[in-house]
Amino acid sequence: MKAFVPRITKLPDRKVVTVTSFGDPNKVMEPYMKALYGAVYWAKMGVYKPKGVKMELGKLTARWPDAHLKPKSEWTGIWGVPVPDYVKPSDLKQKDPKIKVTIETWKGGEYTEVLYIGAYADEGPTIKALHEFIKESGYKLFGPHEEEYLSRPGPKAKTIIRNLIEKQ
Repeated sequence: MKAFVPRITKLPDRKVVTVTSFGDPNKVMEPYMKALYGAVYWAKMGVYKPKGVKMELGKLTARWPDAHLKPKSEWTGIWGVPVPDYVKPSDLKQKDPKIKVTIETWKGGEYTEVLYIGAYADEGPTIKALHEFIKESGYKLFGPHEEEYLSRPGPKAKTIIRNLIEKQ
């Protein structure tokens, strides 16, 4: 995938272990990440590794259903780690009783996506260009803003920004 060049692609349904945060992700995310990764790595190392099963994990992904519609302090973040289809809710160990870890299926279909390189705070123009590409291609948004984090945060972070779309 070429950086900053939007494209249309098809994605399958994805089984994802999730937690939902509320508030500015820069301020509230730490306990949610501990709960999410604690549950996922318990399944990987505590449930499947002893059985000789190599459990592959996807990259951290987040859905932002109300991003840019509300102040950042009120955002909802649905954080997820894609897991194999055989993972069950009973495989997950809840690390923090106040943070519910669940398994969801994220709907497959046609998506637009773009590889963004830079600080998260500077994504705005790339998101705007992606939305223009969606309209120019004869589609409309059909679902929440989604980001797949390919690297650690920082000034050269790599993020796939995507949206589920449907024909107009």
